[in-house]
Amino acid sequence: MLNLKAKIREKTGKKVKALRKQGILPAVLYGPEIKNLSLEIDSKEFENMYKEAGESSLISLQVGDDKFSVLIHGVKKDPLTGKPIHADFYQPILTEEVEASVPIVFEGEALAVKELGGTLVREISEIEVKALPQNLPHEIKVNIDGLKTFEHEILVKDLELPQGVTVQREKNEIVAVVTPPETEKIEEELEKPIEEKPEEVEKVEEKKEEEKPEEKKEEKEKEEKKDEEK
Repeated sequence: MLNLKAKIREKTGKKVKALRKQGILPAVLYGPEIKNLSLEIDSKEFENMYKEAGESSLISLQVGDDKFSVLIHGVKKDPLTGKPIHADFYQPILTEEVEASVPIVFEGEALAVKELGGTLVREISEIEVKALPQNLPHEIKVNIDGLKTFEHEILVKDLELPQGVTVQREKNEIVAVVTPPETEKIEEELEKPIEEKPEEVEKVEEKKEEEKPEEKKEEKEKEEKKDEEK
């Protein structure tokens, strides 16, 4: 289990800006069996930990002499730099299942891309799972070698999950598929026969009938004008 050290944070509110300038990340620790603790952590140490653990791996958070098995439950980032500006740590009950969002990692090479010139479409990049905290996977790997034609697809039910882990999505949702090249799509559209819907034809005919009296009126006015000129 990965380890991260933290200290009790005395500064709160607007004063935390000064901490960030010093390379310190404000954070909070909470859970059903502990009281909330305001913490401060070295920003670089947290960023390295977050890259490795994500939000679905238990880590050991050391606060003074105490250690807590926690999940990184939420990270607030600066909208301009993308760097963390606040973190939440959640201590779950290890005997109760929790939900977490796990990234999907695609491996292999789709023949429909390599040989047919298609485009790999990743419909789902992360997925919600449910498991005991210690059984949560860091990531779910998906091999795309089976995508040999444009008809092949990988569904949620095809995912290989660790024991004790369940997915919180419909089993027939598409995870990945290969779409044909744009030129082929255009050719397919051109080859499709043009179908006229009966109701649309009727509307056009009705419109023509409505326009006829107007046309007759215009013709009559033209004839009257000619007679006057004579």
